[in-house]
Amino acid sequence: MSDRSVRPPVLVMGVSGSGKSTVGEALAAALQDRGETCEFVDADGLHPTANKEKMRQGIPLTDEDRWPWLDACAARIVEVEASGKRCVMANSALKRTYRDRLRDSAPDLFIAYLDGSEELIHERQSHRHHEYMPNSLLDSQFATLERPEADEAAASIPIHGSVDETVAAILDVLP
Repeated sequence: MSDRSVRPPVLVMGVSGSGKSTVGEALAAALQDRGETCEFVDADGLHPTANKEKMRQGIPLTDEDRWPWLDACAARIVEVEASGKRCVMANSALKRTYRDRLRDSAPDLFIAYLDGSEELIHERQSHRHHEYMPNSLLDSQFATLERPEADEAAASIPIHGSVDETVAAILDVLP
């Protein structure tokens, strides 16, 4: 059960290379600047070693691989909320069922979907190196992606601008 004195947790979601970690960290800092007590959590750090190794080898994760990771993410959101802080989590959460799994523990979860074209994200990916997420898995992420639906507490946030512009767009719609 979430502490109602804490603002709803924020899930910064999207495919690899959309800027989840960068934007999530900047969003948490902006919320702190506004006087909110919050904590940024990068869900990548909650992946079990087996998942990281599988991705490092260029093998897409299955739903069965993701369930324990999503449960760990949900538990972390609850922990942060229980400490009296607002949680800002970067997590791909590509499928509705994954977001529903997080909402089972955090029903007031707000989703900021970082929305960019495949061309833009492929271009960004070509300039970065991720510890265990090779660029070869990006196509499988777009194939898996289910954009948030109208009944989800979510906003589609364009990512073609700067990080500051992206964060400002999230702040404009954030509950």
